[in-house]
Amino acid sequence: MARAVKLPRADRTVETYALVGAPTERPEAAPVFNRIAYAAAHVVSDPWVDATPWNSPAIDWDATLAFRHHLWSLGFRIAEAMDTSQRSMGLDWTGAQELIRRSLGEARTVPGADLACGAGTDQLSKQDAKSLDDVIAAYEEQLGFIEKHGGRAIMMASRALAHVAKSPDDYLEVYGRILGQAKDKVVLHWLGDMFDAELSGYWGGERFEDTLETVLSIIADHRDKVEGIKISLLDQACEIELRRRLPEGVICFTGDDFNYAALIGGDGTHHSHALLGIFDAVAPQASKALAALAKGDLATFRGTIEPTVPLSRKIFEAPTQYYKAGVVFLAWLNGHQRHFTMPAGMQSARGAVHYADVFRLADQANVLDRPDLAAERMAALMKLCGIE
Repeated sequence: MARAVKLPRADRTVETYALVGAPTERPEAAPVFNRIAYAAAHVVSDPWVDATPWNSPAIDWDATLAFRHHLWSLGFRIAEAMDTSQRSMGLDWTGAQELIRRSLGEARTVPGADLACGAGTDQLSKQDAKSLDDVIAAYEEQLGFIEKHGGRAIMMASRALAHVAKSPDDYLEVYGRILGQAKDKVVLHWLGDMFDAELSGYWGGERFEDTLETVLSIIADHRDKVEGIKISLLDQACEIELRRRLPEGVICFTGDDFNYAALIGGDGTHHSHALLGIFDAVAPQASKALAALAKGDLATFRGTIEPTVPLSRKIFEAPTQYYKAGVVFLAWLNGHQRHFTMPAGMQSARGAVHYADVFRLADQANVLDRPDLAAERMAALMKLCGIE
């Protein structure tokens, strides 16, 4: 008998939805990809301890680290303590330090495991950011912490820098100072204001054409310290132009959760590697697709990854900064955590109709790994929303 759940529609009607998907098989061993693939992993709350989730969220470290083993087993590198982990939206720098320290330690227990950690300035509030030197000191603190614990850094965009900077030259100065002292190569992160409205005007301009020149200047001046750059503008044309103009040896990582299938697949001449939040939610499907791509099996690559794109576009729909709710929702449905609660109570950022749409699309993309459990949990959630 088909599993069925009552789900709401946008027109305030209710349908009985019958599941149609099938779980994606797991590889016997972590597969080898011909693309570098980072999955930006979320953190799991501990609602039994979380007395003040808005101000000081508690983390379930066992479940959080277990999820990283899940990603490593599927062949992924991990982008740690990024915005998927709710940096600046629930997880502060103190919590991020513990996350980074624990994850780096855990990675050393897994042969071949790899991760890079977000270095930002979120311990510095906009109100306290008075100068570029303040921003530089905040970056230095976080980069130093990561390097002290044996990690590599992803240099995250800075709200404080966006607040203080007056021109592109200010970005050249700050990035130049940090890259100049980094021990290892760093991945830069170009995050659009659809993900964080406080980053509007980042790189010192409003037009992509102008900001691109600033970014390319930073990379050219510090090419020996830049492994690559993640671009998250949800605009395929912008990423292709950046990718085309990067110097040889500098990698373009797609952060485009709308168009990643085509960008990773490439055009026969150029392709993007991946550093994606959606890979947290669709890890088995992305792993299968990337393994097929490495073998030249384009039909399996496209047939597996392309159905996940409508799901990703729904999860990352405007207001995009609340996408984390959909990522954790799917982790709960798939049994990676016992509850659907998030740091800062972010599960409330989306409504019942949104979650119903995500559920349908996840099923149709074969993303529900445990359909019986997913149906049971979805029915319970809908009941809480008054749908029985």
